[in-house]
Amino acid sequence: MGFTVDAAGNCLIGEVRLVVEGGDQGLCAWSLDGVDSGGGIDGLATHRAPDATRATAAGPGVGSHPNGVVAIDHVVVTSPDLARTTSALQAVGLEPRRTREHGAMRQIFFRLGPVILELVGPPAPGGDGPARFWGIAFTVADLDATARFLGDRLGRVKDAVQPGRRIASLRKEAGLTVPMAFMS
Repeated sequence: MGFTVDAAGNCLIGEVRLVVEGGDQGLCAWSLDGVDSGGGIDGLATHRAPDATRATAAGPGVGSHPNGVVAIDHVVVTSPDLARTTSALQAVGLEPRRTREHGAMRQIFFRLGPVILELVGPPAPGGDGPARFWGIAFTVADLDATARFLGDRLGRVKDAVQPGRRIASLRKEAGLTVPMAFMS
């Protein structure tokens, strides 16, 4: 998909180090600076990020990606009980910044340093099951160039919810288990 990954599976994207592992499990866990969750936040495997894991220039080209990605815009988490998951995130010091109603879905946004967490689920509380990592959206330098690079693996470029921005989603036929979008 045009990401530069070193031999150890590290992929530097802006200020974030993404660790790529084989398999079809999708997004499995995250590490957050300054967050000690005891291993999880409402079902989300969570680790405290050691200071040494902050993304740094690890060598020529390590943070440069042929697909044009320059940052992670946001990570999407789904929950059957938004109130419960929001409380769990607040318990580790993360505060909601904005809420958006969208039909039968509610979105609650949190700031995780340079990355946004988009928590999505039904507005009514009380659903069963844990929160789950769902997908990831990347910011690119030039969305039209990214669309040319990815070709028919990428869906139609359209206006994003954010004014002045555009977005395109990777098609399922691209073969990845993690839903991905690319944004201007």
